[in-house]
Amino acid sequence: MKLQFSDADEAFRLEVRQFVKDHLPPEIRRKVELGLRLEHADYVTWFRLLEARGWLTPGWPVEHGGPGWNAVQRYIFDEETLLGGAPRIIASGIQMLGPVLHAFGTEEQKKKYLPDIRQSNTWWAQGFSEPGAGSDLAAVRTTAVLEPDGQHFVVNGHKVWTSYAHWCSMMFALVRTDPNASKPQEGISFLLIDMNSPGLTVRPIRLLEGGTDLNECFLDNVRVPVENLVGELHKGWSYGKYLLGHERTGIAGIGSCKQQLARARRLAERQGLCDDPVLQARLAQFEVELMALEFTALRLLCDHQQSRTPGVEASMLKVRGTELRQAIFEALLDIAGPDAVPFSAAAQHLEQLDEAATDPELVALAANCLDARKLTIYGGTSEVQRNLIARATLDAF
Repeated sequence: MKLQFSDADEAFRLEVRQFVKDHLPPEIRRKVELGLRLEHADYVTWFRLLEARGWLTPGWPVEHGGPGWNAVQRYIFDEETLLGGAPRIIASGIQMLGPVLHAFGTEEQKKKYLPDIRQSNTWWAQGFSEPGAGSDLAAVRTTAVLEPDGQHFVVNGHKVWTSYAHWCSMMFALVRTDPNASKPQEGISFLLIDMNSPGLTVRPIRLLEGGTDLNECFLDNVRVPVENLVGELHKGWSYGKYLLGHERTGIAGIGSCKQQLARARRLAERQGLCDDPVLQARLAQFEVELMALEFTALRLLCDHQQSRTPGVEASMLKVRGTELRQAIFEALLDIAGPDAVPFSAAAQHLEQLDEAATDPELVALAANCLDARKLTIYGGTSEVQRNLIARATLDAF
């Protein structure tokens, strides 16, 4: 069965495909295709090329630099850029904070922060998770106390699993501003924090595959101007839920699934396994599951398709998409067999790859598979998402 798009959508697909082919730097494409580690400069280079074309912020309103695409065009853009070997858009300011500021920020906040996000001059860290408050964000304990003069909040606490914080100059954070609220969700606010503030310390977390994409952030009497409060005081829980809806939809990663499945087929041919019936059946099963996931995602994009359980679609896509990606990465390891065993963290960098003894096509497989374990954890674990889906579904009947 083949998905059918309109002639206009197909023309747009070809436009995006050609843009990626013509403008994506070859060294960045090679890193992505081999699963090598991307540096901050790689992302900034690609993001600025997209911004110059007006394509970096597809979810933003036109008046703030968005391209004015419909939901199907955004879907096609995500798919074609990934299939073309481009990095996915990971910047939290673009995908998460931007929509929140558009919906709830002041005009001064929009003027101050949105242009620098678009130009990749400012990268934002997501200060949500804490020890004991990962998937249960209502349990955040980082406090923000308003000074007597009402000009600053004083923030104290500990954020963890903060992606790319070492690249970021700002953080948006959920903080507890009313410890006596009757419900935990009612005493949380949404603050914008300068990462260079005195008292804020970033400590890297070493990952299984050798990277340091995740960090801990310690806040010790960090003073934050009151104008950095987004929306109303104590209403941050609502803004956080709004933000996570945008995050989990993208986490489905249909384009990434297609990208890695194509990689698996290339590797199977390279390893002489094209005629292995068991492997081919396994890859065919992935194709079927991916098609079902894609149909579900596209169905939810239709204006006339209204779910009986609104709000859980993102959780459904997140669970299925992340588990499918993990399964494909495991298949990649199985296809490579013993050839996937050699692992060199140094060879994760393109400039050192040619000196590595490991085959370039295989050097990152183990690291990629280990890194994929996080997919079903961040953005809300699969277990938590299944509880949300079950509760919403039962409440709807």
